[in-house]
Amino acid sequence: MILTICVFILVVILLILTILFKPSINIKGHKIDIFYIAPLIGALILIAFKKVPVNEIIKAFTSDSNVNPIKILILFMSISILSISLDELGFFKMLASKAIKKCKNNQFSLFFTLYFLISVLTIFTSNDIVILTFTPFICYFAKNAKINPIPFLIMEFVNANTYSMLLSIGNPTNIYLSQFFDISFIYYLKIMILPTLFSGIISLLILLALFYKELKKPMQAININTYEIKHNALVIINLISLIITTVLLVISNYINIQMWIICFISACSLTLVLFVYEVIYKKDKILFNVYKRLPYSLIPFVLSMFIIVLSLEYSGITIEFANFLSNLSYSKETTSLTYLIASTLADNFINNIPMSVLFSSILSNVNQYREIAIYSTIVGSNVGAYLTPIGALAGIMWISLLKKYEVKFEFISFVTYGIIVVPFVILAAFIGLIIVL
Repeated sequence: MILTICVFILVVILLILTILFKPSINIKGHKIDIFYIAPLIGALILIAFKKVPVNEIIKAFTSDSNVNPIKILILFMSISILSISLDELGFFKMLASKAIKKCKNNQFSLFFTLYFLISVLTIFTSNDIVILTFTPFICYFAKNAKINPIPFLIMEFVNANTYSMLLSIGNPTNIYLSQFFDISFIYYLKIMILPTLFSGIISLLILLALFYKELKKPMQAININTYEIKHNALVIINLISLIITTVLLVISNYINIQMWIICFISACSLTLVLFVYEVIYKKDKILFNVYKRLPYSLIPFVLSMFIIVLSLEYSGITIEFANFLSNLSYSKETTSLTYLIASTLADNFINNIPMSVLFSSILSNVNQYREIAIYSTIVGSNVGAYLTPIGALAGIMWISLLKKYEVKFEFISFVTYGIIVVPFVILAAFIGLIIVL
């Protein structure tokens, strides 16, 4: 047990340091993620010292259950293909340019337009992709219109990590926890509508209160060209594919097809369409760019953390932690608050993906009020992303992107806004969860 605890603590420390100071390296112009190295080495050490049986790992990776991390990763990667391909085809850029063009010289108009657009796109695609696509547009527009980009950038990040709660496919953490506990797409949606809506409204009100004076300032009118989509047919096919996938996910429980299979078939179909299109027309390298942008580093990251959590479970540590949290959870209300706060804080110690893997094991040992504990953890895995940059990998990428566009926004600024917004959002989500559960 002592070795397992020591390895876990060391992995967490190294993970935080890597995420903060060196999440990736450049080799001959190629960016290579290294944040998963510490968990990978930690997992290998635990296997070498037989702190987790190899047959248990093989059993977990080959099981026919939703707990299988391979299935969860296939589901996430498949959804990423659908989202990234839309981005590569210029769909998000086109919408962003049109939204900015219509707002003319009114900051409030721009703020609400982007708020609505980011909310909708986040729900149906990927919060990370939306953040990384809209950030350059906001930086460019703010610089030319001579306005402060911070209100729009904070709104974008908070909004994308709030509305990502609504669907089980909105965030890797949602995918992992909903699949682990065999929650259907439609049931998840039914539970999360109210907490997401309450969280979205309260976060908007807080942001408006924070930035009201800044948004009242006039902005210089600029001309911006609407981004033209080069491959309209592919965009239409991609959107149809996304719609069909979403509909099938909604009814997956009734047609008795697992969610990962639906997403995998959709991704393969779209891949085939893109391949045939490029072979026939020999235009661009869309398919190559899509697969190049896939978050492959999440594969060793998730699998390594899964093995580490298996060792914690095998040593009886997760049961002890579950008992500790259970002592604080003597009612539905205290259970929800306990797991909301614990998961949000844990996000910012070990990142939201490892947190979800760890808490899935902890929640498996919870008997009373388990359902509200699960959904509270899901909320925490999303909201915790905007407490500090450690909360989600997107936070680190976002901060790096702001430096690239010469926007002054330091770690402490991120935390300051997070401390102001997060407690109110947690409270709003708590009220929503208490009503529906």
